[in-house]
Amino acid sequence: MKRKVEFPAIGKISPEFFDEYIFPYLGAKREEVIVPPQHGVDTGVIRIGNGKVLVFTTDPIYILPAYGWEKAAWFAWHILASDVTTSGFPPTYITADFNLPMEISEEEFATVWQVWDRESKKYGATVVTGHTARYPGVNYPMVGGATFISLADEDKFLTPKMARPGDALIITKGPAVEATGIFASLFPNYISEKLGPEIAETGEKLFWKMSTVDDALTAVSVGYREEGVRAMHDATECGILGGVYEMAEASGVGVVYYKDKTPIQPGVLEITSLFGMEPFSSISEGTLVMAVVPDKADEVVRRLKEKGIDAAVVGEFLPRDKGMWVVEDGVQKPLEHPRVDPFWSAIDRALSEGLS
Repeated sequence: MKRKVEFPAIGKISPEFFDEYIFPYLGAKREEVIVPPQHGVDTGVIRIGNGKVLVFTTDPIYILPAYGWEKAAWFAWHILASDVTTSGFPPTYITADFNLPMEISEEEFATVWQVWDRESKKYGATVVTGHTARYPGVNYPMVGGATFISLADEDKFLTPKMARPGDALIITKGPAVEATGIFASLFPNYISEKLGPEIAETGEKLFWKMSTVDDALTAVSVGYREEGVRAMHDATECGILGGVYEMAEASGVGVVYYKDKTPIQPGVLEITSLFGMEPFSSISEGTLVMAVVPDKADEVVRRLKEKGIDAAVVGEFLPRDKGMWVVEDGVQKPLEHPRVDPFWSAIDRALSEGLS
C-alpha cells in the first residue's frame, strides 16, 4: 500500500514528500545531467563539454513593495544569485518570468528591472530570455520565477553534497539575518517602541546583508575542493540548524556544530525574541554554511573578515556513523532538522495584528 505523505502546512516540502512525489518522476534520463534534483541541494548541473558545466537554480521572484522598490528588487535578485553562487561561480545567464499584479505601474517595474540590470552587470550576468506581463489574480510577493545559470569548470564546481569527514564547518554572519532584516524593514515603529530606535535601526541595516554572493565568491578565492572550500549551502528556510543538517545529510556525513561559536549580528537576538522566533531555526538568507579543508579554514575566515563579512569556524564534519550533534553551553544534543521555520507563523501574526 502506498504511504501517504502530505504537504507541509507552510513552506518548503519535506524530504519525504520529495522522495514520494517528485524524485521518481523527473522525465527522460540524460547522461549529461551530473547533478539531478535532490532535497537540500539548490542547484542542478549539466556537462556541456570541454571541461565546462552549467549550474542551474530556480526560485520564485519575490517582490514585496513594503520594503521599497529598490530594496525589494535587490533582494529578489540576490535570493536567486545566492543559490547559484554556492557552486563557487557567479551567475552567467538569467531567465526571468515576471507574472505581475495588475496594480504595478510602469515606474515601479522600471525600478525593479533597473536594479536587476545593475546587479547583473556587477557580477557579469546577462539576461537571455524571459516573459513579462500583468495578470488578474496575481498577488505580491510571489510574482513569477527565474533561473540563474553559472558557467563553471567541471573540476571545480561545488554542491552541498561534497563535504567530507574532517572538513571544518564555517558559518558567515550568524543566525536569523533574513528574519531580522525583514521584520526590521516591515515593522520599524513597533520595534522602536518596544526595543528602542537604536535596535530598530541596527536591525534594518541587516537587510543589505541578506545575500551570500560575496561570501561565496570570497571564500573560493582561497581554492576549490581539495584546495580550499569543498561545499557551500545558504541557510534559508529553517536557518542555520536546517542548513547544517541538510549539508551533512546530502553529503552522507556526520557533523558536530558548536552553537556558542557562531557569530551573531547586532539586534538579532532582541528582534527575534520580540516576535517569538527561535533564531537558529529562522530563515537566514545571507548566512553561508561551508565545508572547508582543515588547513585552509583559517585563511577562508581571514579573507571573509577582510571583506567585512563576519565568519567563524564553528564545528567539524564527521564520519556518518558518528552522528549529527549540536553543542550548546557544553551540552551535546542530537542535531535535528527544524522542519517548520518559525518565521512564517511569526510574520503572519505580526501582519494580522496590523503592526507597522
